[in-house]
Amino acid sequence: MGFYWIEKMTTQKPNLKAKLKEVFGYHQFRGNQEVIIENIMGGRNTFVIMPTGAGKSLCYQLPAVIQAGTAIVISPLIALMKNQVDQLNALGISAFFLNSTLSKSEANKVKQQTLAGKVKLLYVAPESLTKPDNVEFLRKAEISFVAIDEAHCISEWGHDFRPEYRRIKSIIEQLGNLPIIALTATATPKVQLDIQKNLQMEEADLFKSSFNRENLYYEVRPKKDAKKQLIKFVKQNKGKSGIIYCLSRKKVVEIAELLQVNDVKALPYHAGLESTVRMHNQDAFLSEDADVIVATIAFGMGIDKPDVRFVIHYDAPKSLEGYYQETGRAGRDGLEGKCLMFYSHADILKLEKFNKDKSVTERDNARHLLQEMAAYSESAVCRRKQLLAYFGEAYEEKHCIETGGCDACSKHTDLEKYDATHMVINALKAVKFTEQRFDLQHITDLLLGKDNQYAKSYGHDQLEVFATCEATEEKFLKSTIRQALLHRYLEKDVENPNILRLTKSGEKYIQKPVQLQFVKDHDLTVADSEMEEAHDTPVTGAFDEVLIGLLKQLRKKVAAQKDVPPYVVFQEPSLEEMATVYPVNMEELSQINGVGTGKARKFGRPFIKLIAKYVEDNDIETASDVVVKTMVNKSKNKIFIIQQIDRKVELEEISEAQHISMEEVVEEMEHICYSGTKLNIDYYIDSILDEDQQDEIYDYFMEAETDNISMALEELEEEYTEEELRLMRIKFLSEVAL
Repeated sequence: MGFYWIEKMTTQKPNLKAKLKEVFGYHQFRGNQEVIIENIMGGRNTFVIMPTGAGKSLCYQLPAVIQAGTAIVISPLIALMKNQVDQLNALGISAFFLNSTLSKSEANKVKQQTLAGKVKLLYVAPESLTKPDNVEFLRKAEISFVAIDEAHCISEWGHDFRPEYRRIKSIIEQLGNLPIIALTATATPKVQLDIQKNLQMEEADLFKSSFNRENLYYEVRPKKDAKKQLIKFVKQNKGKSGIIYCLSRKKVVEIAELLQVNDVKALPYHAGLESTVRMHNQDAFLSEDADVIVATIAFGMGIDKPDVRFVIHYDAPKSLEGYYQETGRAGRDGLEGKCLMFYSHADILKLEKFNKDKSVTERDNARHLLQEMAAYSESAVCRRKQLLAYFGEAYEEKHCIETGGCDACSKHTDLEKYDATHMVINALKAVKFTEQRFDLQHITDLLLGKDNQYAKSYGHDQLEVFATCEATEEKFLKSTIRQALLHRYLEKDVENPNILRLTKSGEKYIQKPVQLQFVKDHDLTVADSEMEEAHDTPVTGAFDEVLIGLLKQLRKKVAAQKDVPPYVVFQEPSLEEMATVYPVNMEELSQINGVGTGKARKFGRPFIKLIAKYVEDNDIETASDVVVKTMVNKSKNKIFIIQQIDRKVELEEISEAQHISMEEVVEEMEHICYSGTKLNIDYYIDSILDEDQQDEIYDYFMEAETDNISMALEELEEEYTEEELRLMRIKFLSEVAL
């Protein structure tokens, strides 16, 4: 099996890049997209694990457009199918869906178009795929490949298991020897293994992106005066799109009504509503006639809306995997996203009761998932570190601390710590002495010295570590062992995630222990006054606030006329760029990132007209009016560079995307800095210069009479390149002079 973990953008082939710009309006691929597309077009089975909002859909949409025939996309959510088909049609791509919402005549029309070779992407529900007449129809069609979206539904260990997904492979085999691409946003190592086994694609090339969503802020608050806190939070985010998840349908209606009487445009959404009401409420949310949708956790909404600014869990979710996917609906456009959960252990107990009628195995699995959820909520450890560890990814919380990316890291200096050395040593020994065959509960019982038949039957009551932590509270001991997992002294067995195993680091620690300081869990029984203050994520931007307001109003109007969601017309980052560079003709508009010639022709004329009038009324000088661009907010290159640096994109990638040299990129950055805009390029400088080197150059500029680079090169005896010194000068000026 080929395995790829790619963090930097690959060199893009001209034909793929040109098609990307022509069809989708994007200048460059993101993350793993290009190599995945090449793999599919090479006819190879492909397994993609990519977080929500990272661009999974493009991985199968672009090759479907380029290749001959129709790509079959299997998706479990009817609402999501409609969203995707609407978006593709808006781009001029022939896409249809085949599911239970179509009448017989509508379904026949879709089949005729497909057999005539006029359909590039056909979205099919797994239930529809199993119908014999649909299988027969697909056997006659020219199919390029099969994409299986939400592939985690295949696994019983996944958070959203669908039995009909188990039959997909046998049906695909009836259609011929077709390449398969399986995609999911959430897959623990166990779920990943299940997916590959069921689809018989163990040899598929695996492309795994980081699960880290840097633009999301994670927070857990005690569920005390939750309604009051909820109203306060939503009011502080007035006018922004948000989703609130509740445990029951009754609670959904109650919270929606609570928000409505508090002047919030909110609507309920759950499986018990009439389908027409459900569809109306969803459309109202997508078209921005409603700001907030309140939904049951159990019901998959399938809403592909990129500008959701907050996701609130009023009740605890059933699993960390489900929580990650649900929070992943926030900030899919790369801009701010706040993820707030109100936590009470009573919610966990309530969810456990729901599992009482399940089989023993299902009940044990569900209990394990709930324990993970409770541990996450009660822990004071970095939220991001915990989430990524759950998916098998290591993460240094110092990055989260730097940005204040979660509630724990926002106040990390105030967290209470304790010496965990003794407990960790004994826990690691307990795992080792019991031959790495037992779960957290058994290891905890052993260390506490619980005199039960289970321990006696294995002779574990005779081990030297038995009862070595008997004076410790059980909950405290479990928290310590979980933190040992986060520090990679222990790991979970891939085949059975309940089982704890010793890592190489754990073995070394037993032999040569050092003092360990762990963080005490939160006491969420009492509301923390600091937690009641909603986190305000700083938002930076150089766009015209008045113009962007007008553009959003126009977008909503055009969307209503075209009967599509506003983001199908133009996404928010595109509007921000328009409100920065003021495009006043079709050519300039098509160069806006995320627009392209197709969208410009389809939606652009009223936007150009509005911008041109605004420019004239306010006597604004646009980039096309002058030969020398002196103002930062009038230069497209400069704005693009500012946006990419905000997103911590490598400077080499910026150079390639803008078709300019690295020297020109640095020169543009200098102009930006000299014009009064700070640039934080620490992420790039840290990769080329160590701390001592940075300090030496920084001290030089602090003491020097001039920032002349030639003099700096001479003074520092040419130990550094001109580029390194120029970049450090930008850092210095941003931090000291601006």
